[in-house]
Amino acid sequence: MRVLGIDPGIATVGFGFIDQIGHRLVPVQYGCIRTRADAPAEERLRIIYDSVCSLMDKYRPDAVAVEILYFKKNVTNAFTVGQARGVMLLAAAQRGIPVGEYTPMQVKQAVAGYGGAEKKQMQEMVRMLLKLPVVPEPDDVADALAVAVCHAHTASLMFRLNGGTAR
Repeated sequence: MRVLGIDPGIATVGFGFIDQIGHRLVPVQYGCIRTRADAPAEERLRIIYDSVCSLMDKYRPDAVAVEILYFKKNVTNAFTVGQARGVMLLAAAQRGIPVGEYTPMQVKQAVAGYGGAEKKQMQEMVRMLLKLPVVPEPDDVADALAVAVCHAHTASLMFRLNGGTAR
């Protein structure tokens, strides 16, 4: 199973493709999509949409995993990032790719085994689980890979709970 993990944003979108081969997780490609702060919102959304579509068409994921957004203070930023997240979900839906959505706590639990894990701990766990030589940068990339790992672990667990059948 190939999973595309996405850490949504408007300035920087982290992405990471991993393959799950049995119990192994293998990194395929990862990086980030950047938009200019001085560009109009519609241009930034187009860049994100086109880039995500291109990545999906090139790497053909079986599933997309996206972190659920939580904002405590900056409502304007929440709306803008929500719009960016929407174009990512649209790209997946247009291709018939199922989407898993996970809270930050679910991602931390699946990757580090503890829902209150610190950012540095998460980054190091991603590096170790994927056997990477260094922690991916910027943080958005490591976060995207963590979401992909979370989905892979969750999908495997659901498969086993369903008696080895996809439901």
